[in-house]
Amino acid sequence: MYPEIYNPPIRKHSDRWRTQSSEDVFTCRQCQAVVYSQPMISGVKNRNHCPYCLWSRHVDHAQPGDRMSACKAIMTPIGLTVKRGHNKYGEGTYGELMLIHRCSECDKLSINRIAADDRVERLMEIFRASLGLDSSTQRQLEVCGIRLLQGEDAMLVVSQLLGMTPN
Repeated sequence: MYPEIYNPPIRKHSDRWRTQSSEDVFTCRQCQAVVYSQPMISGVKNRNHCPYCLWSRHVDHAQPGDRMSACKAIMTPIGLTVKRGHNKYGEGTYGELMLIHRCSECDKLSINRIAADDRVERLMEIFRASLGLDSSTQRQLEVCGIRLLQGEDAMLVVSQLLGMTPN
């Protein structure tokens, strides 16, 4: 009756790649990994960092997802911060964990949501490395209103990354 339903045509591998838009996949400029950016996989709508090395690309100018930056250089992950929640009853509480990136060309700082498929081990390495950031970078973060997570925030980082609650 409907043979195409029961016996769908076999598609070649190359056909599959042609149907994806260029925004669904990109190659990391730092580690050369192929990165899939579909929200179903990553859990974020606008992905511009690699889940393996966590390096990013300077694509946004004024707001996340605008893709208006002329720079387009690679961005180094330098630390972690948290996005403050908007809970009026939760004064002083923290929101979701965010990555801090610094552009290798223009030094602009930006924060990016952590994606569901980001490597937890690499996020922890970045957190530990950020504890030794130089004072000039720390001042730059302060001027931009970005609170760098410190050693006393280690339990917060672990609980957010691993879903464990502190004792």
